[in-house]
Amino acid sequence: MSELPPLRRNRDFVLFQLGQFFSTFGGGISGIAYPLLALALTDSAAKTGYVGALEFAPLVLLAAPAGVAADRFDRRRLMIVADVAGALALAVLAAAVLSHEARYWLLLVVVFVDTSASVLFRAGASGAIKAVVPQPQLADAASVSMARSSVVRLASTPLGGALFQLTRGLPFIADAASYAFSTASLLLMRTRFQEEREPGARTPFREGLADFWSIPFLRTTIGMIAASNLVAAGAPIAVIILAHRQKLPPWEIGVFVAFTGVTLLAGAVLSPLLRRVFPMRAILLSEFWMALVYGAFLAYPSVYVLAGASALHAFWFPNTDSAMQAYSYALIPDRLLGRAMAASNTLRAASAPLGPLVAGLLLADTTPRLTVLVLAAPVVVAAALGTLSPALRDLPSLSAAPAEAR
Repeated sequence: MSELPPLRRNRDFVLFQLGQFFSTFGGGISGIAYPLLALALTDSAAKTGYVGALEFAPLVLLAAPAGVAADRFDRRRLMIVADVAGALALAVLAAAVLSHEARYWLLLVVVFVDTSASVLFRAGASGAIKAVVPQPQLADAASVSMARSSVVRLASTPLGGALFQLTRGLPFIADAASYAFSTASLLLMRTRFQEEREPGARTPFREGLADFWSIPFLRTTIGMIAASNLVAAGAPIAVIILAHRQKLPPWEIGVFVAFTGVTLLAGAVLSPLLRRVFPMRAILLSEFWMALVYGAFLAYPSVYVLAGASALHAFWFPNTDSAMQAYSYALIPDRLLGRAMAASNTLRAASAPLGPLVAGLLLADTTPRLTVLVLAAPVVVAAALGTLSPALRDLPSLSAAPAEAR
C-alpha cells in the first residue's frame, strides 16, 4: 500500500484549518470578553456564572437537532448559514456596546445565538473532516485541529482582554469579522462534505444515538469526559472571577486564560509522540487522574495556583480528544456520523453548563476552596471508575477498532 501524503499537502484540509484558525481566533477574543462584559455590567459572580453556563447550554439543547440537520441537508451550506448567524449576533452586540446601550439580557441572547451557531457548524464539520482526511490520518488530523485551537487560544485571550480594556466593543467586532475567513475556506474547498444520500430518507436521531451507545469504548469514555468537563468549564470562570476580585486588569486576566492555551498547545504537539510511547489506555486515563492537581489549590488558595492547576489539567485534553475523535470517525458510518457525533457532543457536554454555574453560585456564597473541591472531585471518581473499566482495559488498536470495538 502506497504511503499517504502528509496532511500539509492535503489542499482541502489545509483550507479548512486556515479558515478555522481565523474564526477560532475571533471566538477566543469574544470568549474572554463575554464574562468581562458580564462583570462590567453587573459586578456579580453569579450572573457571570450564568453567562458561562449559557455558553455551554446549546451543546446540550441543540446538538441533537444539529446532528440530524447535518445528516439530512448539505453540510457546506449548513455551516455557512451558521457562520452568518454568529456574525450577525456579534455585530448587534458590538453596536450596542459601542453606543453604550448594552444590557445584560442582550448579552445572554447573543451568547446563546453565537454558541448555537457554533454547535450547528461543528455538526457539519465532523463530516467535512472525515470527507477530506483518509482514515489512517484521522488521529493526526484531530491533533492538528487541537494544536490550532491551542495556538489561537494562546494569542487570542490576552488580545481579547487588551481590546476589551481599550474599547469594550472591539472584541465583538473582531469576532464578527473573523467569520468571513471560515466562510471563504468552505467555499474554496472542492470535496463534498457527505456521501450521496437516498432522496427522502428519514434521519431519526435515535438511530445515531443507538449506534454510538452500542460501542462500549465510546459509551464509557463519554461519561468520564462529562465528569471532566465540570471542572474544565468551571475552573476558567473561577479564575476570571477571583482575578476580577483582586482588581487585576483585563489583559492580565486574559494572560491567565492564555496560560491554559500554552499547555493545550504543548499537549496537542506532543500527542502523536505520547500515543507512540504510552498505551492508549494510559493516555486516556491521564487526563482524569491529573485532576488531583487541584489539591494544590485546596492547600494554597491563590488565583495563580488555580490558573496553574487548570493549565496542567488541560495539557492532557488534546490526547483524550484526538483519540476519541479518531475512534468515533472510524467506528461510525458516514450516514450516521452527524447524529452519532451529536449524541456524543450532547452527552459529553451535559455537565459543561454546570461548571460555570456551580463556580459562580458557590463563589458568591461560599469559599473558593469548597468551589474547587466540588468541581474537581467528580473527575477523580471518573478516573477510578475508568481504571477499573473493561472497555478501557481491553482497548483495541485504532486500525482494529471497526472489527473489535462493537
